[in-house]
Amino acid sequence: MADPQDARPLSALPPVGVRVGAFVAIALGGLAGALIGSSLIRIQCDGECGVPIGIGLLVGALVAAGGMAVVAVLVMRALGEWRETTDRERAGHGPRDDA
Repeated sequence: MADPQDARPLSALPPVGVRVGAFVAIALGGLAGALIGSSLIRIQCDGECGVPIGIGLLVGALVAAGGMAVVAVLVMRALGEWRETTDRERAGHGPRDDA
C-alpha cells in the first residue's frame, strides 16, 4: 500500500489549515492593536476626541496586524522547512547517525 505522503504534490504552499490559522491570528492581532490604540488615545484626550481615537484605532490595528503577519510568515516558513526535513528523512536522504 502506498504512503499517503507520496501522493501529495510538491508545493511550497503551507496546508490550508495553517493559512487559515495565520489569517485568524493576524485578524485577532489587528483587533487587539485597534483596542489598544484607541484606549491609549481615550486615556490622554479631553473633549472632542473622535478623530484622534479613530487615528489611534487605525494605527494600532495596522502596526499590530503587520507585526503578527511577520510572525505568521516566519512560522509558516519554519513549518515548511520542518516538513521538508522530515520528507527527506523518510526518503532516506536525511543525516546519518554514525555515532
